[in-house]
Amino acid sequence: MDLDELIHNCKKGERQAQAELYRRYSSVLFGMCLKYSKNKAEAEDNLHDSFMTIFDKIDQFQFKGSFEGWIKRITVNTVLQKYRKDQFLNVVTDNMEESHEVETEGTDISLSTLLQHIQELPNKYRITFNLYVLDGFSHKEISEMLGTSTGTSKSNLARAKSILREKIEKTKINIA
Repeated sequence: MDLDELIHNCKKGERQAQAELYRRYSSVLFGMCLKYSKNKAEAEDNLHDSFMTIFDKIDQFQFKGSFEGWIKRITVNTVLQKYRKDQFLNVVTDNMEESHEVETEGTDISLSTLLQHIQELPNKYRITFNLYVLDGFSHKEISEMLGTSTGTSKSNLARAKSILREKIEKTKINIA
C-alpha cells in the first residue's frame, strides 16, 4: 500500500492502516522521543502520546509537504507540550555566555555514552540542546516553542554544553 492510500485509510479510522503507519514510522519517531526524554520508558510514553496525537490530527494533513516532516513536528510538539504542562521548563535566570561547540574530538567517548549524558541533563537544558544542536532550530524558534525568551534559550544551551563538557571530561578521566 502506498503512503497516500495509507494516510487516506488512517483518516477513515481503519485500524490496520494505523498499525501499518505505526510500523513504518515508530522507529524514526522513537529516536526523536529518545532525544527529548530522560530514559527509554519516558521515550516510549512520549512515542505513544505522539501517535495518539497523529491519529487524532491526521485529518489535518493536506498532502502538502512531507508527511514524515509533519509527523516529526507533531512528535516534537507533543513532547514539548507535555513538558510545558508538567512545568519542567521553568525560566532560568542565570546569564551564561553562549559557547559554540561541545568538543568531543580527541576523546574515545561512544555515541551511546554521549546520548546517555544528554539524557541525564535537566529537562530544560536537554530539550534546548536537542532543539538547537541536533534539530537545527534557532533560539527565536526555540523560545517560541517553549514560551521563553531567546536569552533564556541561549542561557539554557550554554548551561547544557557546560554540563556536557564536565561529563565528557569525567568520562575521559575514567577511560584513562
